[in-house]
Amino acid sequence: MTTVHTSSIQSLPLLARGKVRDNYAVGEDRILMVASDRLSAFDVIMGEPIPGKGEILTKMALWWFDRLGALCPNHLTGEAPESVVQPDEVAQVTGRSMLVKRLRPIPVEAVVRGYLAGSGWKEYQDNRAVCGVPLPEGLTNASKLPRPIFTPAAKAAAGEHDENISYERVVEVVGPKLAQQIREVSIAIYEAAAQIALAKGMIIADTKFEFGLDENDTLVLMDEVLTPDSSRYWPVEGYEAALAAGANPPSYDKQFVRDWLEATKINGKPWDKTPPAPRLPAEVIEKTAAKYREALDRLTHG
Repeated sequence: MTTVHTSSIQSLPLLARGKVRDNYAVGEDRILMVASDRLSAFDVIMGEPIPGKGEILTKMALWWFDRLGALCPNHLTGEAPESVVQPDEVAQVTGRSMLVKRLRPIPVEAVVRGYLAGSGWKEYQDNRAVCGVPLPEGLTNASKLPRPIFTPAAKAAAGEHDENISYERVVEVVGPKLAQQIREVSIAIYEAAAQIALAKGMIIADTKFEFGLDENDTLVLMDEVLTPDSSRYWPVEGYEAALAAGANPPSYDKQFVRDWLEATKINGKPWDKTPPAPRLPAEVIEKTAAKYREALDRLTHG
């Protein structure tokens, strides 16, 4: 398995490097998305790759795209990524890439929450609502919500945090019809996926989707979908105990890295969460890689 921190495909024009993905133009109408092994925490990219991460994210996204097609069309072309690069570049794309349709991206992160966690829990404590969606009294950290809620975010510029916005703001950005469609489709996908995951012993607490419009203005699911990078996955074991204690349940994501970074001192002071990031020790890299592998195994074999 080739570990790729930063891909270098010379035969195609680079469109953008995100926190994890490198996107290359293939003609006017397609994009080669390469999932690197980069990891970002607190919006800072770590210097050390997590071996296998890009392949795991790609396998998980493809697994989900395969199961959700009835709910919303997706951006996959079905063509082999290897077919659009030079022979000496094939190793960089095999198993970690998707050749996708080029769409007009919608500048809204479609976040759906089925449980109260992270920034949602913080917001609820302040005003008993998340993104303007009122919630009942008496919920605690990691509580299951009465029903899933749509809590959109505005896509931030590179290095900035995405910002939670109200549904009314989405209507202002994309119009009432498309806003309603995005909300309904996002919740439907979340509900279907949460049921599938629960049967495998995993809770999807929340997730974010990205959509684009094709040449016919059809809404299309794009980017990655339901990976541990875009979703909060909890194993069912340990959930009840964490809920009773008001603690964060154990999760299949970058929590190991975040916890280690929070505890690390540089010259006697905590890291200020600006680049460069501290060097990750081998143990933290391996534990993080193991968590990603476990999430994939459980989902696809569980």
